Amino acid sequence: MSALLDIAWRDLRRAIGGGAFWLPLVFFLLVATLFPFAIGPDPQLLTRVGGGALWTAALLAALLPVDRLVAPDVEAGVLDQYAVRGISEEAVAAAKIGAHWLAFGPPLMLAALPASALLALDGHALLRLEAGLALGTPGLAALALTVSALVSGQRGGSALAGLLLLPLAVPMLIFGAGALTGPERGGLYLLGAASLLLVAIAPFAAGAAIRAGRG
Repeated sequence: MSALLDIAWRDLRRAIGGGAFWLPLVFFLLVATLFPFAIGPDPQLLTRVGGGALWTAALLAALLPVDRLVAPDVEAGVLDQYAVRGISEEAVAAAKIGAHWLAFGPPLMLAALPASALLALDGHALLRLEAGLALGTPGLAALALTVSALVSGQRGGSALAGLLLLPLAVPMLIFGAGALTGPERGGLYLLGAASLLLVAIAPFAAGAAIRAGRG
């Protein structure tokens, strides 16, 4: 357990020191700031489409550091050292998912407070947005880590990661944005179920991808 915490802490420090912590946050706030200029200042229109815009921004924010989640450790031989120490690839992947989520999930939830004001979201919509981000961002982190493991070592990995991640994340986007407008909590339930499924599957998929890349 201590080894996994060390892995997660190492990745989190690298994200904070290398800009991967601030870049998604700044991107998210920029989208919230620029979106009203693109569609106009109509509060009713902003309220209707603002939640979807913020969920799109959250999805893209999770994608921004995807090329730095696994590839640097592959190139430096760090993953080989973990294997020599007897740490399974699945455990490494789980620790990295936790670190990636800590690096962008809670900051996005904080950034959603001023972003919701810019997009004229009321208190009820803000609560649903925060609940959706709390449920959905772990799934986005798991999906991003899995895609990063799949494209590590590939030329043009960043572009390939985007092509792989965006279609796979469409259900999360639909459920997250739908939870803001639906009369019931069904969207949140579906979002939580999809996120839980991704978090459960991702360590095994990413671990298999890391082993395949080593071979």
